[in-house]
Amino acid sequence: MLFSSQRGCRPGPKAPAPELIDAVVGIKRRNPAWGCPRIAQQITLAFGVEIDKDVVRRILGKHYRPEFGGGGPSWLTFLGQAKDSLWSTDLFRCESLSLRTHWVLVVMDQFTRRIIGFGIHRGPVDGPSLCLMFQRAMQGRSLPKYLSTDNELYRFHQWQASLRVLEVVEIKTIPYVPLSHPFVERLVGTLRRECLDRTLFWTTADLEAKLREFQTYFNEHRTHAGLEGRLPDAGRRASPISFASYRWQKHCRGLYQTPIAA
Repeated sequence: MLFSSQRGCRPGPKAPAPELIDAVVGIKRRNPAWGCPRIAQQITLAFGVEIDKDVVRRILGKHYRPEFGGGGPSWLTFLGQAKDSLWSTDLFRCESLSLRTHWVLVVMDQFTRRIIGFGIHRGPVDGPSLCLMFQRAMQGRSLPKYLSTDNELYRFHQWQASLRVLEVVEIKTIPYVPLSHPFVERLVGTLRRECLDRTLFWTTADLEAKLREFQTYFNEHRTHAGLEGRLPDAGRRASPISFASYRWQKHCRGLYQTPIAA
């Protein structure tokens, strides 16, 4: 036994199934910017198969070749978990192809991380335009009890008067501390990286249509690391699909693709 060429050895862990490998590589090839944790969460969401991010990393290291050319929770985090009727808002600026400035007001649900809506305005923002942007972002939804805002452009008298009329309590964040407004700040970064930095728009209507498409993708199809791989829209939990029969669904005009039942 000491010098035999056929020595008995303990069997190791089984390799992933070929169908699982194909699905992991397919998701990575269609979404190059996704990391291993998100791919693992998307596999679990779509197929109902628990897979570790390290397994995804080993699969990609062996089977995937990229194609050339292609600080801790803040006080607001605790507050958002304690109050189930808290929205967060933020303003950011973007430029069209004709170099016209557009301001976007994004409103999200602090508890579910769901995007409530967008309000878009071309040109400088004043009190009436900010109120109109918030009204468009609400889309007829019921109002929250609390609204978290920063200290930049929310000092207009019309804005404060509108909140008093709507009986919405405004919660101000700490000035010059982005970590006091973590979720919506991260959402703005996600919007820029995954949507606005990868697409172009001409007019306000064009920008609004593309942001609506991203809102549907973000709420109903994109896994969220802060929710342990779940979707912001809890009612969109679908039954697992089979590796033997599935197809790819495009989102945001082909920017992203996720597996669905064939």
